[in-house]
Amino acid sequence: MSRWAVILAGGVGSRFWPISTPARPKQLLPLVSDRPLLRDSFERLTPIVDAENILVLANAGLEEAIIDLLPELPAENLVTEPAPAGTAAALAWAALEIARRDSEEATMLCIHADWSIADDDEFRATLLRAEEVALERNALVTVGIVPTRPDPGFGYIQRSPAQAGAPTMVKRFVEKPDRVAAAEMCDAGYLWNSGIFVWRVEDFLVETRSHAKELATALKKASAGKTAFFAAVKNPVSVDVGVLERSSRVTVVPGEFGWDDIGTWSALKRVRPQDEAGNVTCGVAYVRDGSHNVVHAETGTVVLYGVDNLVVVARDGLTLVTTNEKAADLKKLLESLPEPLRSPR
Repeated sequence: MSRWAVILAGGVGSRFWPISTPARPKQLLPLVSDRPLLRDSFERLTPIVDAENILVLANAGLEEAIIDLLPELPAENLVTEPAPAGTAAALAWAALEIARRDSEEATMLCIHADWSIADDDEFRATLLRAEEVALERNALVTVGIVPTRPDPGFGYIQRSPAQAGAPTMVKRFVEKPDRVAAAEMCDAGYLWNSGIFVWRVEDFLVETRSHAKELATALKKASAGKTAFFAAVKNPVSVDVGVLERSSRVTVVPGEFGWDDIGTWSALKRVRPQDEAGNVTCGVAYVRDGSHNVVHAETGTVVLYGVDNLVVVARDGLTLVTTNEKAADLKKLLESLPEPLRSPR
């Protein structure tokens, strides 16, 4: 049995505007450590997966940046999508590639490039536990994170009754709930939906062909190559909706390794060091007589005085000032701005 890993590195990370742009998206930025998120994700995997067996799926146009960032990655292992087609299509193409290069008996460890992980060793141990379950049960395995708070920003997984910590069948996936429902789900033993998946290539392809009707035409055209495959995806769908929610072969393995999807600027307070007043700063920044602020100064110097709960981001003559609460809604802001501001170079 051979082991492969797939890193999903698509998306533009608009909620990290103005630092994150289509030409330099979130996964290429050093938001958690002094290295870009994608670099951290790659090195997190290499102790258990050879670089030759890691595929990176990314948006077209990011080839040069990713090659520079991951010189160890074989050129043929960087797979760019001609256009966004959803995670179901991306993982289906990755599975077909692994089957072509290796075998349908190979396993796939699937992660996203833009997460924060506090405990790398436990992260890897959980992936290997999930792999064992996938092989023993011929299952599609997802890793569910044991919640540390009732967070309405995450999806949730309801699992069948089982002993604490044991792998169990998934009863249902729940889209992002409101805060009251999130608290009820935490009390009821639901897990956060991390987006970490492990399966045998054959098992995933069987379930995808059986359930993901959105990919039926693309799968038939796969033998004609990547361009034909992705061009045939007319209705992009996530792997959660297209495959996992429709399959009866999905098992969840609980995980506790400090996972966070750091979806907004204010989320950096959870993953970066804070001062005694709860401020998080990056770059040359000073906060005086203020608390719970997030400051990211890519250029210049930022000084905050006597203010609380702000997000301030400065880059190349462009400065964003908002609140921690409003920082989660930057997509709405961007829609109202002129194009040169939405995509600064």
